[in-house]
Amino acid sequence: MSSAVELRAPGPRGTPPLLARLVDDAALFPPGNATMADAVRGHLDGRSGEWAGVLGLFLCPASRLPELITELIKAKPVKPLAISLVVDTGLGGVPKAVSIVESRSELLSLRMVEMPAPSDVDEVWLERVSEFVPEDVIRVVEPRRGGAEWLDGVARVIEHGSWPKLRCGGLSHEAFPSVDQVGDFLSVVSGGGVSFKATAGLHNAIRHTSQESGFTHHGFLNLLVATARSLSGKDVREALAETDGEKLAEEAKALSDPAAHAVRGVFASYGSCSLTDPVTDLEKLGLL
Repeated sequence: MSSAVELRAPGPRGTPPLLARLVDDAALFPPGNATMADAVRGHLDGRSGEWAGVLGLFLCPASRLPELITELIKAKPVKPLAISLVVDTGLGGVPKAVSIVESRSELLSLRMVEMPAPSDVDEVWLERVSEFVPEDVIRVVEPRRGGAEWLDGVARVIEHGSWPKLRCGGLSHEAFPSVDQVGDFLSVVSGGGVSFKATAGLHNAIRHTSQESGFTHHGFLNLLVATARSLSGKDVREALAETDGEKLAEEAKALSDPAAHAVRGVFASYGSCSLTDPVTDLEKLGLL
């Protein structure tokens, strides 16, 4: 199976290892909801842009693969688009979607398949995931968040060789996990020797409360620093709750390259509908 390290090939201008290939392109998803044409154009421009080293995979719903292929035929990319297939057609639709991608290898390179888990994350379902997704493609499974059974589901995902996904926000207050819930998740994952992926709600580097929605958003830099602390036995929850960007940036800058690689071996990437927003935050904090 591909590893988080392979996904983080060095980018131009010597992107710091803590940030290499951190931001997967979720332009097609809310709140961005870009058209396929605009999403493809933006991603291809990003691949050759100033901060291409921060840009990760292109996220595409399985149901929109034909649309993506049509736009790529028009765009004529110089190399295949590295994608993560986001399953919105049910597990039974995975083999067909994988077959479609593999039949257009001149346009697409399948690196990852992501899907929501059923409520009980049962063993039989996880075995089918392993059967349907090629061995060299990363499997990402999102257990539904709840009480202690949610963490049990996360542990089962890890045991079956998939990456768990952490949803950090959405359209309701309940969609945003608490600091304690994220801390518990990191404890399970960092002890399980596996990578995880985050999604939704991580629009900015630093924890903040949105003036528009009133929701308190986790910051992706908070999550990076918290992951570093989880690996070194320090206070994870303090890092998750921190709102002082300069303080978090200084802690991130102090990480050695081996420590940064270890962090990214756990927190592999997150999806964002914008590359501009995270890059702007990182530049302001002196991290890029």
